[in-house]
Amino acid sequence: MQMRRRIKQTQSLEARLAEEAKELRATAATLPPGPTRDAVLRKARQDETAAHVTEWLNLRGLKPPT
Repeated sequence: MQMRRRIKQTQSLEARLAEEAKELRATAATLPPGPTRDAVLRKARQDETAAHVTEWLNLRGLKPPT
């Protein structure tokens, strides 16, 4: 039986996503215009959106849909 690898995260998900988005934007700045740069910028936007959504979901007072 294989055991699952468990990693204790030291930063919140939002912080990790924001950091990755920042690094991706820095990488995109060094790339020439084209599909690779577009893909890197798309991933950065996805990370920023995911950070905002998880932050919104963790707000206190948020009520589940009825």
